[in-house]
Amino acid sequence: MAALQAGGYDAIVIGAGPNGLVATNALADAGWSVLLLEAQPEVGGAVRSAEVTAPGFTTDLFSAFYPLAAASPVIRDLDLHHHGLEWRHAPAVLAHQLDDGRTAVLHRDPARTAAGLDTFASGDGDAWLALFQEWQRVRDDVLTALFTPFPPVRAGSRLWRTLRTPGVLRLARLAVSPVRRFGEEQFAGEGARLLLTGNAQHSDIPPDGAGSALFGWLLAMLGQDVGFPVPHGGAGALAGALAARARSRGAEIRTGAPVVEIVVRSRRARAVRLADGTLLTASRAILADVTAPALYQELLSRVSMPARLREGVRRFQWDNATLKLNWALDGPVPWCGEEVRLAGTVHLGVDLDGFVDLAADLAVGRMPRRPFVLFGQMTTADPSRSPAGTESAWAYTHLPHRHAADGAALGRLTAQVEEAVERVAPGFGLLVRARHVQSPADLEAADANLVGGALNAGTSGLHQQLLLRPVPGPGRPETPIDGLYLASASAHPGGGVHGACGWNAALTALRAHGPLGAVRTALSRTAWDRVLADGER
Repeated sequence: MAALQAGGYDAIVIGAGPNGLVATNALADAGWSVLLLEAQPEVGGAVRSAEVTAPGFTTDLFSAFYPLAAASPVIRDLDLHHHGLEWRHAPAVLAHQLDDGRTAVLHRDPARTAAGLDTFASGDGDAWLALFQEWQRVRDDVLTALFTPFPPVRAGSRLWRTLRTPGVLRLARLAVSPVRRFGEEQFAGEGARLLLTGNAQHSDIPPDGAGSALFGWLLAMLGQDVGFPVPHGGAGALAGALAARARSRGAEIRTGAPVVEIVVRSRRARAVRLADGTLLTASRAILADVTAPALYQELLSRVSMPARLREGVRRFQWDNATLKLNWALDGPVPWCGEEVRLAGTVHLGVDLDGFVDLAADLAVGRMPRRPFVLFGQMTTADPSRSPAGTESAWAYTHLPHRHAADGAALGRLTAQVEEAVERVAPGFGLLVRARHVQSPADLEAADANLVGGALNAGTSGLHQQLLLRPVPGPGRPETPIDGLYLASASAHPGGGVHGACGWNAALTALRAHGPLGAVRTALSRTAWDRVLADGER
């Protein structure tokens, strides 16, 4: 049967994760007719929630706390509060609970955080406050530089004017430093180092790996700055607000509509084909909020690609697999540390050396001997998540991809996670009314971008960032196919719910149809030709 030809659009966006939703909003704001296609029955990608443990308990199925979204100029400027989004905060931002009972706590009040860190080592409180003051000097320009297309010329020049050469060099050194070394240089005690290192582990860079300090510093300072907020009612409320805003601007959103092919003619993306054979055309642009391997190896499988690009995609490295546990609890978690009961996010399971041991296990493909556990207390942050007096909680931990489908290994790791919680919250197991486990395969089945349970659409290591993300090239949303843009976390600046990957792709598409559009397209084509042809000689 011949494929059906549906009405055309200015742009088609593939994938309704946060990046796809942001891209759709940006294009619709510009007056383009936009169709957003999502394979799953609902929008959101890794920003969704549901009742999966017990009636009345809302669980965030993937991501849960959103400092990057709260700080992102992209999401902030969408004014999502007009479309139902309300942020909620736990009384404390984050706590790291050690097995010996000591606790490092990040509060939104810097002075309160500093006072707690001084109990680990006198003077560390003042050092923390100095670090936060430096953050306040560079905050806006750093965020702009991180979230805009590469290279960030304007933000970079403003940083240079603010910091001058010595300050820029210090910031550059921080950006490539291991968090373990950075913490040792800045602080005498374990408390502040734990906060930095635990936050760095929200990426997949080991604590002694180059670049991990940037992630630890960024998230710790954002926690001190905007907190780790959650959407009232569940993570799905953030995706729902993005979708509602896009529809209010005239965008069309279709769920249950998997795309199986991008049709390319004369080196330009022209249309997409759905699984049912429907062909949908885009006259200006196609934006793909899918992983780089999915784009090049699946959606463009019929398109001839240079050998260098194929090889680059083959070498694409995923971040570690993830196991996630969700619980309905009959009461608050009985933490040993009183202040931990106030924190929305809790780190536990390892000490400073334990982070290094864990990284070694993951690096050699060995199941963790002592897992690092990231724990979320959702009712503590948002009382609407479960009945009064109860707690909706979750935890996740990482494991090597080679064990991601090993049921026995996953069972042992599940027990290890619950044992780690029990060590610092005796009686936790007695509170469990219901438990729901999401294996790496379960995570990928619910969101195809979470390949093997990888949360960041590719490693955050320096060898796959900037000009090297997703493959060595211009480091921008453009692809070698005219009119086709990579809008997922496989593109710069990578993982996290900030919307920048989708925004950058949309902005680039809009500029390609602006006054200098022909010049921009020619320059992009030339850049890709030079990068890819070099290996063809």
